[in-house]
Amino acid sequence: MLQVSLLTKQFGETPVLTDLSFELPAGQVLAVLGRSGCGKTTLLKILAGLETPDSGDVRMDGQSVLTVVPERRQVVYLYQEPLLFPHLNVFENIAFGLRIRKVEKAEVERQVRAMLADLELSDQLGKQPNQLSGGQRQRVAFGRALIIRPRLLLLDEPFGNLDAQTRATMQELFKRVAEHYSMTALFVTHDTREALTVGTRFGYLDKGVLTTYPSVRDFIADPRTGVREELAFWESVQSKSPLL
Repeated sequence: MLQVSLLTKQFGETPVLTDLSFELPAGQVLAVLGRSGCGKTTLLKILAGLETPDSGDVRMDGQSVLTVVPERRQVVYLYQEPLLFPHLNVFENIAFGLRIRKVEKAEVERQVRAMLADLELSDQLGKQPNQLSGGQRQRVAFGRALIIRPRLLLLDEPFGNLDAQTRATMQELFKRVAEHYSMTALFVTHDTREALTVGTRFGYLDKGVLTTYPSVRDFIADPRTGVREELAFWESVQSKSPLL
């Protein structure tokens, strides 16, 4: 569904992306691991239409979208901070995209209540954003994004501001919801375990160069990702601690 070909971008004399290419089939989640400054946010902004590449192409369903304005790409970009409408309650935040598309009231009610159930928010539908926890606000942001069925969902370290326990819960929730809705998504993170949890496909971005892997085994085997070292560390901790 998504084809990225030879994307190049630099700011001034500094190269950010270098001949970056990959394909992402519909219904798959590409987890891209990368450290700060590797170019992952620039990549997402180009896909969303918020930045223009110096060269290369981005195609969705075979058609180039580089000349398509952001609001017509059917792409949703989620950040670390869930940007909810503070004057709308949970139900209306999620319903917003349907209402501006003039969906019938009964259908809005049906779809939003189903989404609330999937996100385990049915008991929060009347609350305002300032009455929610960080994890709950992020769930509402997901619901608002998914309810309009975007062609592509872009996630820029969306759980980075959450505590460890909430972050783990959100990772599992994302994986379940992504499977349920057959989401096509690009999820960038600097956390190896998060990448392994949320992804169905895997990539490593370093200094603007993207490596994709045919399998999770190949992703783990690449020493640059640090996955093997982290797995070995936790195995060591478990073997040494009588509490584990």
